[in-house]
Amino acid sequence: MAFFLLLLLGADEALAKPRGVNWFDDKAAASAPGPVSVTINLTEQRAYLYKGSRLIAVSKVSSGKPGYSTRPGNFRVLSKHPYHRSSVYGSYVDRRTGRVVRANVNTRKHRRPPGTYYRGAQMNNYIRFNGGIGLHASNNVPNYPASHGCVRMPPHMAQKFFQYVRVGTPVKVTR
Repeated sequence: MAFFLLLLLGADEALAKPRGVNWFDDKAAASAPGPVSVTINLTEQRAYLYKGSRLIAVSKVSSGKPGYSTRPGNFRVLSKHPYHRSSVYGSYVDRRTGRVVRANVNTRKHRRPPGTYYRGAQMNNYIRFNGGIGLHASNNVPNYPASHGCVRMPPHMAQKFFQYVRVGTPVKVTR
C-alpha cells in the first residue's frame, strides 16, 4: 500500500488525477502530437476528447431522450458556431413586453401566438456533426439522455471542446 502511495505521489500530475468527469489536461493538449478526435459514449453519457492517441478531456453529457435519440455512427464536424440558437426549440416571446408567453416550444408542433416572436434556445459553443445534431453548452446536463437529439455539455467543457475541434474533426458516437 505504501509503495502504491509513493508511486502516485511521484507520478505525473495527469496520471495521478482521478479519471472522473469534467476534466481537461492542458499539458497534454499543448504537447500531445496528432490530430484531434471526439468519442461520445451514449451508455456512459460521456464525451472524450483525444489528441492523437492521448486522452485530453472527459465531459459529462446528456444525449437525446427516447423519441429524439442521438444516432450512433462515425461523423465529422460540419460546422462550429460560438453563439448558436436553435431553429426548432425555444420560446415564444411577447413583442411588446419581452416576456416569455410560452416556453419549451417546438416550432414544428406549436403555432406562434399573435403578437409574439420566436426566440431559439441558446446552444453556445455548438459543434454540428450530424445534420442538425451537435455538441453544445447547457446548464441542464443530467446523467441521462434528456435532449432533443443534441449532446449537451457543461459550459466550461463545451468551451474546451470547441477550442480544440476543427471542421472535419472525426466524431464517433457509440453505445
